[in-house]
Amino acid sequence: MSEGTTPPAAAAASAAGTEPDIDPDLLPRGTAAAQALGPVVAVVALGGAVGATARYAASLLWPTAPGSFPWTTLVVNGVGCAVIGVFMVMITEVWTAHRLVRPFFGTGVLGGFTTFSTYAVDIQKFLADGSPRTGLAYMTLTLVVALVMVGSAVWVTRRTLGQGRAR
Repeated sequence: MSEGTTPPAAAAASAAGTEPDIDPDLLPRGTAAAQALGPVVAVVALGGAVGATARYAASLLWPTAPGSFPWTTLVVNGVGCAVIGVFMVMITEVWTAHRLVRPFFGTGVLGGFTTFSTYAVDIQKFLADGSPRTGLAYMTLTLVVALVMVGSAVWVTRRTLGQGRAR
């Protein structure tokens, strides 16, 4: 589809007076949905800069020596998962957040703070260095820590706020 050509779903939604439910990259420039993305992209970028700066600060405070176990990355990812658990309960069950809070903090700050790309590179390094068991252990441990942290944070937050659900 050439630039400036309106996709059929967008044209039908526009004719009906509604915004289409399609990838915003496919929307013609100047549509209301496309214009609404500007602030979202800006707050994600700003939040990402804040989160990445915090992650970098953690790496300076607790550096990982070459060839050693990447505890800093593991802890940062675990803490980030715990914070996202608390955050999601707060903005979905406790209070109504401004539409830019979730992209700023959830996607931007926490996306910039956690570093699952570094986690993948660390696993690759273990494999390349002939330490597949350590790489597998790190891969498994990170997954378990991330899931336990987010699940525990959700559970504790709900209980603390008296919103526990009977399951």
